[in-house]
Formats: sequence, C-alpha cells, structure tokens
Amino acid sequence: MARGRFITFEGGEGAGKSTQVQRLATRLKAQGRDLIATREPGGSPGAESIRDLVLRGEADRWSPVTETLLMYAARRDHVERVIRPALERGAWVVCDRFADSTRAYQGAAGGTDPDLIAALETHVLETTRPDLTLVFDLPVAMGLARAHARAGAEMRFESKGTAFHERLREGFRAIAAAEPQRCVVIDATGSMDAVEALVWATVAGRLAVHG
Repeated sequence: MARGRFITFEGGEGAGKSTQVQRLATRLKAQGRDLIATREPGGSPGAESIRDLVLRGEADRWSPVTETLLMYAARRDHVERVIRPALERGAWVVCDRFADSTRAYQGAAGGTDPDLIAALETHVLETTRPDLTLVFDLPVAMGLARAHARAGAEMRFESKGTAFHERLREGFRAIAAAEPQRCVVIDATGSMDAVEALVWATVAGRLAVHG
C-alpha cells in the first residue's frame, strides 16, 4: 500500500491555522480519503498530558531548552502512536504544528541551539517528515489581537511579548525560504474563506489533488 500524505500547518499565534486544518480535513474527507486531523503539542494521550505542562502557566515557567525537550517528548509519542501508523496504512495526516514550530518558537525566538534541535529532529522523527508545510503569515500585532480575543487557559506563549513574536515570525519565514520545495507561505490576513481558497489551491497544486 502506498504511503499516505503528511501536511503540516505552521505559523504564529492567531494565524487561524486550527480553523483551516478542520476545513481542509472536511474537504479531503468528502473525497473519501482516509484522513486524520491532529495537533501539536498533543495528538496522543501522552502528548496531550505534556501539552498541559507546556502551554499553561507563567511565560518563564520553562526555559527554551526545557521546552524543546518537552516538545520532542510529546512529538515522539505522537509520531509513534498516531502519525506514522496512519501514514503506513495509506491515510492522509493533517497536523496543526509539527517540528517547524520547535525550530521557530524554541529556536529562532527562544534561543535554543539549532544544532540541538536538529539532532532531536534526526533521532526522534527518523524518516517521518511532512510532504507539504503551509506557513501562515500575518503581522504580529494582528495575530496577537486575534489570539487575545479568543483567550483561554493556554496563553503562555501569547504572553511572551512582542519582541518574541517578531523573532518568531522571522523564524518561520526563514524556514519557508530555506525549504521552498516543502514549504509555502500563506497570507493569513484575509477572511477565513479567502485563506481556505489559498490553502486548497496550494494543496491541489503541490499534491495533485482534485475536486
């Protein structure tokens, strides 16, 4: 059986990724595809427990290096129990955040040594890598305003300050520029319908999906 396809959504706070993950999943399922929509940190019971540790509490609760290790502990469980088995059975996986978020949040914005992150990627992910990554981009002020408008318990990263989020945005842009064969930047400033159209056009063009 052919391996499934793995699509990840990345970007800063308030970019609208979660909404677009669900919209894309609905559209692909309507075509009869075996599909899993999931998220990080989280996506498996063990990883969801780690999510509660990482996303709640004060901004300085964890150092960037500790965050990196927690994220990769969650990611390994998620990959082992959910993502890899789905891909191996031929299912499509659409994931709200993956390894690029650690590169951007803990690396570019937080200051964790990129060599440490790269080593963790190699050993934890092995060959499980996205086929397509959509990087949602919008001005920091707009994203944070959206994020605070839907404020809930998981607001630890939103509280890290504007400078952090500016570094984060540049980090995601740098990832996309370095890997254009995998990454496509999506203008996330438009309406939900406009962004959905951009997402679908990209998925259809890059992965030869029709309908």
